[in-house]
Amino acid sequence: MSADPFSIRSVEQLIESWTRTYNTAGKPDWSHLLPYYAPDIHFTDSVQEIHGIKPFSEMVERLTRRSGELRMAVLRGMMQDNVIFIEWEMTILFRNTRTSVLHGASRLTLNADGKIIEQRDYYDLWGDIFDNIPVWNKLYRKFMRKVFG
Repeated sequence: MSADPFSIRSVEQLIESWTRTYNTAGKPDWSHLLPYYAPDIHFTDSVQEIHGIKPFSEMVERLTRRSGELRMAVLRGMMQDNVIFIEWEMTILFRNTRTSVLHGASRLTLNADGKIIEQRDYYDLWGDIFDNIPVWNKLYRKFMRKVFG
């Protein structure tokens, strides 16, 4: 691996850096974390697929602007070879809604230089949001049980 100061060498280093992104004021600052991403990052979640650091940076800026509050707690993580898995809880307050907690996990793949080349986030966006809205919470869960078992 490279001697680059923005090379990820352990899951503990990643968790420490990731946790600093979300401050107590509720507005994340990604400036210290973005250098750990490869220029050709491939990001995927349940909403979007992004290729490249510029579109990735724009995505995190949009999330910051749209959120009245955004915090993340990393619950645990593990690293095997060049793959890191972390489990997290994201507390998010969108405009005109109640605070929602999203429960998720991320799989991060590192390239030979220790940069994040691929990130796949797993979470149930609508379930976690609808769980916090009276009436919708019961309707959504009933629909999910009926359609998906």
